[in-house]
Amino acid sequence: MIVSDLMSKNLIYVNPETSVTDARALMTKENVNKLPVLDRDNRLVGIVTKNDLSKAAPSAATTLDMYELSYLLSKLTVEKVMVKHVVTVDHNEVIEEAARIMADKKVGCLPVMNGDLLVGIITESDLFKAFIEIFGARHHGIRFMCEVSEKPGELAKMSQSIAELGGNIVSVVTSEGSDVSKRRVTCKVTHVTSAQIQDMVKSLDITLVCIREI
Repeated sequence: MIVSDLMSKNLIYVNPETSVTDARALMTKENVNKLPVLDRDNRLVGIVTKNDLSKAAPSAATTLDMYELSYLLSKLTVEKVMVKHVVTVDHNEVIEEAARIMADKKVGCLPVMNGDLLVGIITESDLFKAFIEIFGARHHGIRFMCEVSEKPGELAKMSQSIAELGGNIVSVVTSEGSDVSKRRVTCKVTHVTSAQIQDMVKSLDITLVCIREI
């Protein structure tokens, strides 16, 4: 799965000259928290978030009246509050790399580029949807986690055993085990029972961490 499979392509953006008031109104109307900022040549020059706009608002302790505040905010442009050094990702990048960039850079979204052209945006919510799909969360079945030896052929043995039981693998995800000699496998299967999976695990002499029907 790559970034272009998940990204939002219906771009909502503002220009550097857009007022903070208009940007806030657009966010409310479109129910978004972040807006890319494009210049007159449609080049990405920044990104502005709801938090950036909140910081730009005057303090509650201000002595200005409502009309003065409205006037000042109408004159304050996005260019003055936007983040100018934008972290981006290529449209052909894999989603796990996009997730790593977000985590390492501590950002909640990434504008998606095809060369110099902005073609989409990918957010944490998009990655949550991918997480649900990867783990087969919308399928009812038996979910079990086990630890296998970190050597070739272990997954093949497990999948063969599940097939012999008449089971169908909906999802399989591996991660680091309890030590370097182990690999943790999370698997979701259908058309088998919990008891069958437990017997299978015993026959393969692997460690069952947890099992549940969901």
